[in-house]
Amino acid sequence: MKQRIISAVVLLVIFIPILLIGNTPYAILMAVLAWMGLYELLKARKKKKEFPAFMEIIAYVLVTLFVLFNENSSTTGIYMDYRIIASLIFVYIIPMVLINDSKKYNLNDALFLIGSTIFIGLSFNLLITIRNISLDYIIYIFLIATMTDTFALLTGRKIGKRKLAPDISPNKTIEGSIGGSLVGTIVASAYFYEVIDPTVGIVGIVLVTLILTILGQIGDLVFSSIKRYYNTKDFSNLIPGHGGILDRLDSIIFIVLGFLLFLSIL
Repeated sequence: MKQRIISAVVLLVIFIPILLIGNTPYAILMAVLAWMGLYELLKARKKKKEFPAFMEIIAYVLVTLFVLFNENSSTTGIYMDYRIIASLIFVYIIPMVLINDSKKYNLNDALFLIGSTIFIGLSFNLLITIRNISLDYIIYIFLIATMTDTFALLTGRKIGKRKLAPDISPNKTIEGSIGGSLVGTIVASAYFYEVIDPTVGIVGIVLVTLILTILGQIGDLVFSSIKRYYNTKDFSNLIPGHGGILDRLDSIIFIVLGFLLFLSIL
């Protein structure tokens, strides 16, 4: 527990100033975190099959470009150039022909790299774009994730009895999930209403926030299922006491993706 607290404090000391500054320092941080996230996915995949080294290098380059593509976006909206998606498909599929050895590189490998690049790249790209639109939006997203995760844990420890998804994450309970969503919804909705935009109907804010708390918990379970599939406890040990980047940002990634869908409502 002491190690977890120390790690959390160190991370906050580093992250908060960069978050407040925004712009290029924040974009660079998101690119670095995306690298780490991709590294963890590739590391997990290697438990079943290795990739050719040059394909891994290509993946890191493409994720970097994907993340930083919209670095200068502001209030003009969120968009994605389909040329990027087409390029990813060509870059990952064509080497199947060039390598010409399905044991070294095949369609499953290509699809894994395409999916990982889009998933990681889009998620961290959105964290940059949303920060450029409004710092308050990012705070809102982190409030949802932090309050939901924290109070799901506390509620589960206190009154949790019924398992939520025992085959994926044995320690999570239905009671904890409800408690986390309840507190996360109340705190984040209050922040949105009082700080961001009180003209938005409170019912809409609460409903969207509730859905985002649920998506965050689904994200946690999705990444837990990935770890189960690859038979690993944590994605890495980059953060002492916490695991890896994806262990810490699993819920935030899904909340960000969900927030994109609801941004037009809010």
